[in-house]
Amino acid sequence: MSPRAIVFDLLTALLDSWTLWNKAAGSEAAGRRWRARYLELTFGCGAYRPYEDLVRESARDAGLDHSVPESLLATWDELQPWPEAPEVLRQLRQAGYLLGVVTNCSMERGRRAAARCEEAAAVSSAPCTGRQDSPLFLFDVVITAEESGFYKPRAEAYAAVLAALGVQPADALFVAGSSGDVLGAAKVGMPVVWHNRIGLKPLPGSAPLIHGQSLREVLFPLLSLPHQDAVPAGVVDIPHHQI
Repeated sequence: MSPRAIVFDLLTALLDSWTLWNKAAGSEAAGRRWRARYLELTFGCGAYRPYEDLVRESARDAGLDHSVPESLLATWDELQPWPEAPEVLRQLRQAGYLLGVVTNCSMERGRRAAARCEEAAAVSSAPCTGRQDSPLFLFDVVITAEESGFYKPRAEAYAAVLAALGVQPADALFVAGSSGDVLGAAKVGMPVVWHNRIGLKPLPGSAPLIHGQSLREVLFPLLSLPHQDAVPAGVVDIPHHQI
């Protein structure tokens, strides 16, 4: 396939937010329980509500101390890209693709999270960025739920990033971090791959073009770029509403 743009989910497809949530919650089990409730609220509310409110409300619903969401928010800048993400982003940029992000986040925190990827993917030569005035890697577009007015998987969220990139849905390959994102992006006509890093079970009707546990595994075969052999995906039994 020959897309003009690659659009990423941010907090699960490019960044390992799972580790940060689990650390704030004190254990993986508590972090997963909290994250499940947060995603249930996010995917259910549609129209934007303040991101921090959802983080705090979901922690309370999950039976966690009020200090837990504050710990997550205070350590936000500790978010780390998945190990291969910086090199993959550089290779995609060098190949000439437009690169965008659409994230279920506030404007401020979404920009800070995107910057974690941009800093990691920074290169030493301006020509690789497509921007002659900056030696840094920069996404062409970053759209947050606050800016679009809607949380994914509402169609308006995907439409906002497509409009900002100036491309049609069929011309933008979407890299989902969750099965819910697979369904949402496909519904607006985008071809979708699923970077399912932690091996979540798919939702009914989820049919990504490729489903794998690394960015190289899901992207490079479609784009005719060299990739390493993938490790077979495991499956984690997490409630469907979690993603």
